[in-house]
Amino acid sequence: MTGEQSASEGTEFEQHRRYLAAVAYRLLGSLADAEDAVQDAWLRWQAADQSAVRDPRAYLTTIVSRICYDQLGSARARREAYFGEWLPEPQVSHAQVEPGPEDAATLGESVSYAMLAVMEQLGPAERVAFVLHDVFALEFGEIAQALGRSPQAVRQLASRARRRVREDAGPRRVDRAEHRKAVAAFAAATLNGDIPGLMAVLDPDVVWHSDGGGVVRAGRRPVATAQRVSRLVAGIVAKWPGGPRTGLRLREVQVNGQPGLAALDGAGAAVGVIAFVVDGGLITRAYVIVNPEKLSGVANGAVSALPARR
Repeated sequence: MTGEQSASEGTEFEQHRRYLAAVAYRLLGSLADAEDAVQDAWLRWQAADQSAVRDPRAYLTTIVSRICYDQLGSARARREAYFGEWLPEPQVSHAQVEPGPEDAATLGESVSYAMLAVMEQLGPAERVAFVLHDVFALEFGEIAQALGRSPQAVRQLASRARRRVREDAGPRRVDRAEHRKAVAAFAAATLNGDIPGLMAVLDPDVVWHSDGGGVVRAGRRPVATAQRVSRLVAGIVAKWPGGPRTGLRLREVQVNGQPGLAALDGAGAAVGVIAFVVDGGLITRAYVIVNPEKLSGVANGAVSALPARR
């Protein structure tokens, strides 16, 4: 292989890398695992007879999907033994950066954090069928190649997964201003230890999910009802190292394309990320990620440059 051929092959793969990473992340719920899957796909691409590939994007999508499908079985076993609730790794960016048209395949309502969390309840084959068809619009015949099943079987898998997701993932369309207003009200009430303020922005049946991974203290099971969640939040803030007014800061960020919060310690390091589901102006669900292993992307600068809230 000449250097020119190698460069051409590398360029071909790089054209699809972001898309493949988006597919892998939606399938695995982990940015690190998604990166490993894409790298594995690159190695297989290098070893393939590329001259025989008529549609590189479709071919590479099949490869990545197979890799992820194989990983999902073992990942599920590990997550069942996980300390407490396992939540997906969040994608976090600056609050000022609104998702653009070029991010349609990687952000947006189809891949909200709530939906990603609900997909953890799906079986591996259901998840692959749903993500590839409903999120990335692949035909059932293409997905069948990745799963080694018939197109009809894949259609049934996707339909079953779709019903599950629609039931549990919350509203598909939420006014962005309404969502942001609820998040801001939650942040203000939290920092002030204002339980009535928290009660006012929490749905009566709100559910609080948290993931500390056994490294950072977090509830092992979800907490439900506005009264319990508001008291939990107020208790966490009251016990915050350095005190709530000097030791804790909250910054608005984009969590999987929707308004959320990052919690910063006194030194400005990100120690937590919160994603929200908002319906009718009230928070119906909150996902709190405090496991340091899932915050590496945040700690690497997604939040530190944000200005102080006015």
